[in-house]
Amino acid sequence: MALFTLLEVTATHIGTMGAAIGAGLAAIGAGIGIGKIGGNAMDAIARQPESAGDIRMTMIIAAALVEGACLFAIVVCFLAI
Repeated sequence: MALFTLLEVTATHIGTMGAAIGAGLAAIGAGIGIGKIGGNAMDAIARQPESAGDIRMTMIIAAALVEGACLFAIVVCFLAI
């Protein structure tokens, strides 16, 4: 009887731990993605300074899309709890 209770508690904690790990991985992935977007945009602006406005606008749109996907993934992980 005690073994079944222990297994039930462990299964509940494993699901919570999995959701927390998934949310963390989503945040790390978004950080890496936005970092790459920003770095590549700075390289492009350094190569062609006259098109800095267009590059900056495209960078902000791409970063917002990555951030939105990350937020969606974190919400799904929290709902899985």
